[in-house]
Amino acid sequence: MSKVPFMDLKRQYERIRGEIDEAIARTLQGASFIGGPDKEAFEKEFAAACGAKFCVGVANGTDSLFLILKAAGLGAGAEVLVPANSFIATSEMVTAAGATPVFVDVDETTFNLDLNRVEELFRARGHKAGGKIRAVIPVHLYGRMVDMDRLMDLCRRHEIFCLEDSAQAHGARWKGGIAGSLGHAGSFSFYPGKNLGAYGDAGAVTTNDEELATRVRKLANHGRIAKYDHDIEGYNSRLDGLQAAVLRVKLRHLTAWTETRKDRARRYDQLLKDTPKLILPELPPREEHVFHLYTVRVPKRDQVHAELKNRGIEASVHYPVALPFLKAYERFQHRPADFPVAARLQGEILSLPFFPEMTDEEQDRVAATLKEVLSSLSN
Repeated sequence: MSKVPFMDLKRQYERIRGEIDEAIARTLQGASFIGGPDKEAFEKEFAAACGAKFCVGVANGTDSLFLILKAAGLGAGAEVLVPANSFIATSEMVTAAGATPVFVDVDETTFNLDLNRVEELFRARGHKAGGKIRAVIPVHLYGRMVDMDRLMDLCRRHEIFCLEDSAQAHGARWKGGIAGSLGHAGSFSFYPGKNLGAYGDAGAVTTNDEELATRVRKLANHGRIAKYDHDIEGYNSRLDGLQAAVLRVKLRHLTAWTETRKDRARRYDQLLKDTPKLILPELPPREEHVFHLYTVRVPKRDQVHAELKNRGIEASVHYPVALPFLKAYERFQHRPADFPVAARLQGEILSLPFFPEMTDEEQDRVAATLKEVLSSLSN
């Protein structure tokens, strides 16, 4: 029996092959490899799609986090709040910028930042309270938005910079606002497996702050806007023309793909509802979830994961070790009791195969197999 892949980017390419091939050929013929018309057009189109005034294309999503932090002056002496359940890019770029990551436990339902804990930390150690906390990075994990109304109210009251990590949330909304436009700046990854993915590494910064956008653009291009006019020392982190051309094509399809993702999530819910030993992701009432991943919670996760693989179901884990417990952060000497929710989730979360081109038959098979595996677990 054939495998059910976790995702299948080849299927996506086959459906838009003509558009993609034309865009790549146009870029090659125009020799627009660094910068160029597609890069400039994509920045305008993606800014509009995010409801932001400015977009700066950069080399990858990790760089976008770093460049925002540097442009905002968040370096030595600053502390930055980071959710305990995220990919390491969120926290490692805080360190790379010279600041210190401060991990925060997550909400058990949304898997996002626990805003009650954020508020406590702001009051005790925030900028206005005389402490070192200068910024917070809400990660819209798996495609679900953080409560940005409450978070931005806290940030305004405590004078805290808010950097939205929207790497998994292209097009997600919070009460009409769009991911990447609600904080002071937004960071995006266009890694190939993202909802909006390039054919290699690519990223972007979005913001409504023109001064911040200009600083990011300079930093990303060796400290210059014009050729050889270097105001500052910078870095080399530029979105190349080929990736911009690919992203322009895919951006036209993003809304339709997002609706399909939501339909697939609702279908999984129907197929898996009332399954013993299984906790499904909450389907929020508004538009804030774009389902980059469909992540469930199961007992004996590693055993379940292995058995699914044996039966041809390619599930994945995001993430098997919470950030505070990685060897990279053993210097902080964190214990599971410091982050009880993240510590519990890291042994339960399992991302099921999930992509817009997935067939009903594949989804049926995933659901049926997962039910069989869970029912066979020893008590």
